[in-house]
Amino acid sequence: MAILELTPPQKAEGKLAELYASAEQFFGSVPSNVQLYGVSPDILENQMYFMEYFMKHRTLGAPLLSMIRILVARACKSPYCDSYNVNVLKRLGFEIEQIDAARMDPMQAPLNDKDKAMLLFVLKATSEPHSVGSDDLNALKALGWAERDMLDAVAHGARAVSTNIVFDTFKVD
Repeated sequence: MAILELTPPQKAEGKLAELYASAEQFFGSVPSNVQLYGVSPDILENQMYFMEYFMKHRTLGAPLLSMIRILVARACKSPYCDSYNVNVLKRLGFEIEQIDAARMDPMQAPLNDKDKAMLLFVLKATSEPHSVGSDDLNALKALGWAERDMLDAVAHGARAVSTNIVFDTFKVD
């Protein structure tokens, strides 16, 4: 149970009610993470824009983005993001054995070589950013990734780290 006072959907008003309506259309309900961010409607609006941007991303696909989130969540020891992304990956057709193998060893992530290279880059960037160098970027460019893709992927991973911190701090279920 969250330790902040959350506004349930039936009590939301104004901008928050509009944001909750968008979330319900997107998720089919207003999940607890949305209600947590609803404590600050402007932050919720920003988070929803961020999610929408990545849902429509031109090159970073849902499997890669979900794998980034689940492995960052694992590193942060965040149960909410871990379980959420397990469900996303299952809906995308991945078996739990594949997901568990990736959790144990990211090299085992069930992604093509190009996406796996980006995943490993993001994991490096979010855990040891000072170790990233131009050789890392050149390796991704050789696989066809653009610099914008690299920035977007790292921003997504970094946002996942911050989201895990927020969820875990305020005990979102």
